[in-house]
Amino acid sequence: MIIATDLSLDRGAKNLIKSSSFTIHPNHKVGLVGSNGCGKSSLFAALLGNLSPDSGDLSLPAAWDIATVKQETPSLEQSALDYVMDGDKEFRQLEQELEQARITDNGNLEAILINKIDTINGYSLPARAGELLHGLGFLQSQLENPVKDFSGGWRMRLNLAQALISRADLLLLDEPTNHLDLDAVIWLQRWLKRFTGTLVLISHDRDFLDTVIGQILHIEHQRAKLYSGNYTAFERQRREHLAQQDAQYQKQQKEAAHLTAFVDRFRAKASKAKQAQSRLKRLEKLPDLAPAHVDSQFTFSFEEPESLPYPLLSLEESQCGYPKSDHDGPVIILEGVGLTLIPGSRIGLLGRNGAGKSTLIKSLAGELSLLAGKRYCAQDLKVGYFSQHQLEQLHAPSSPVDHILRAKPTLGEPQARTFLGKFGFSGDQALSQVATMSGGEKARLVLALIVLEKPQLLLLDEPTNHLDLEMRQALVMALQDFGGAIILIAHDRFLLESCVDEFYLVANGRVSDFSGDIDDYQQWLNDDKKQAIKSIKTEQQGSDKGLDKKQLRQQQAELRKKSAPLRKEADKLEKKVHQWQEELAKVEALLSDSDIYQAERKSELTDLLKKQANLKNDIEENEMLWLDLAEQIEEMMSVTD
Repeated sequence: MIIATDLSLDRGAKNLIKSSSFTIHPNHKVGLVGSNGCGKSSLFAALLGNLSPDSGDLSLPAAWDIATVKQETPSLEQSALDYVMDGDKEFRQLEQELEQARITDNGNLEAILINKIDTINGYSLPARAGELLHGLGFLQSQLENPVKDFSGGWRMRLNLAQALISRADLLLLDEPTNHLDLDAVIWLQRWLKRFTGTLVLISHDRDFLDTVIGQILHIEHQRAKLYSGNYTAFERQRREHLAQQDAQYQKQQKEAAHLTAFVDRFRAKASKAKQAQSRLKRLEKLPDLAPAHVDSQFTFSFEEPESLPYPLLSLEESQCGYPKSDHDGPVIILEGVGLTLIPGSRIGLLGRNGAGKSTLIKSLAGELSLLAGKRYCAQDLKVGYFSQHQLEQLHAPSSPVDHILRAKPTLGEPQARTFLGKFGFSGDQALSQVATMSGGEKARLVLALIVLEKPQLLLLDEPTNHLDLEMRQALVMALQDFGGAIILIAHDRFLLESCVDEFYLVANGRVSDFSGDIDDYQQWLNDDKKQAIKSIKTEQQGSDKGLDKKQLRQQQAELRKKSAPLRKEADKLEKKVHQWQEELAKVEALLSDSDIYQAERKSELTDLLKKQANLKNDIEENEMLWLDLAEQIEEMMSVTD
């Protein structure tokens, strides 16, 4: 377990965590939350052994393997699949030892090592690595591509997959959803729910926390406090705690005022001097309570638009994409797009990464010219457009105040600073250079500039990527009260479900109305995958019509040979699952005996419950691997069906 005792952590002269104690038990999943800069990353550094406590103690088992996501990925020729497999260090070590045993022709050692690899389920590692990569959005055709061919965001997904495949006792994840689309976020939620080790997760996605996490470690006012339950439960407990703290503070203030009044009134009277002195001592002994308050209160809202024309914006039979270059023709991303935005429209865009959601937003915003079709825009329409590239378009040497005054010269500096205070830019922060700002601060400044313009239409492409939980909640509340139209792309499920009324699906080069919610979309993803496999089979079958029987037999023999390793691995998995099912039946038979729940058998009961949980997880995980292998074999053999 992880035990913090009177823990204090500093960064330079800044106190981040002071005299905090908490215990995280093995196999628990904990969300680490708090405002930006409160010390979350420093606590991660301490858990990794990269930062020593300034006082107190932070201990965890020396034998624990700890995994986290690397922040840098070298430009490697190594394939994506092989790179992810490097995360299983135990397998790689055994693999090297096995290779050396074969070089030295040590048959006995070779047999021992093969058995060890089999025991740790090492031979299924390629299939497990492939499953992780598919879940994180990689195509089958990309698995053998060299790491150097992937962009920064996709390399971060490779690093995430490498951390997930490790045999970690403790998994530390810092904003793992930042580089993911909604599809991959949904998949990662399911994966982490099945993870049996200890998980400490930093995330600003409340739905993700609610789905995955069982405890919340909250850092506030330099104190780290552990709460039971998910993020929603934490918010409720925290509200109750703050209400109780405020009631105690008000009661204390009332008592202090009463004591002070008595002392002031009777101190000079000899007959009351003793009582006055007694009350003065009592006043001095009152505990030093602080008024209850919550940090990071963002108070902005969208002002009512001056007018709301009907419609605001529309696309008719439009073709969206990128214009032709000197050497190539236009790149068509979407065709036949028909979309009308009216006041009150609240639309969320769904679709896989790369399907064209951002292209559609850019086309609506006028950032991209249509390749064909018509774009109708109401006269003097004010559009609030947010995308990640706008963070880089801020003027680095300028301050937030400079940006506001440049956008609205009629404002004075005091008014600009008051306005920026609603977005968390108080004091010297309002005068600091953009160049020194974090991604979250830049995102808040871009949102402030959008609000300043009093838009009638909001086109928001992943607006919460760098925002903390408090700012996300403030944005949700502001969007709920917004009177214009909204189109939103987000991987934050809570934001989508709170702020949009309808969904559009961007898929296969088309934009269509999606009659359902995000749960229905999740089912669509599963069905779409099955349909894609079916289409591949149909195409493969069509390509075989010209083959004669002899050629088909030869092809079948070749495919059986190629699929033999997969079949062998599937057989092994099937036998293992059967064995584990038998063991599980025995364990559950023991747990059905009432004597096992006697106090003197507590240790035995704990061991049985742990074994039951581990067996259930092994069975579920390996059944999924078996199904994946069976699907691969079926796809391979369907060429000649």
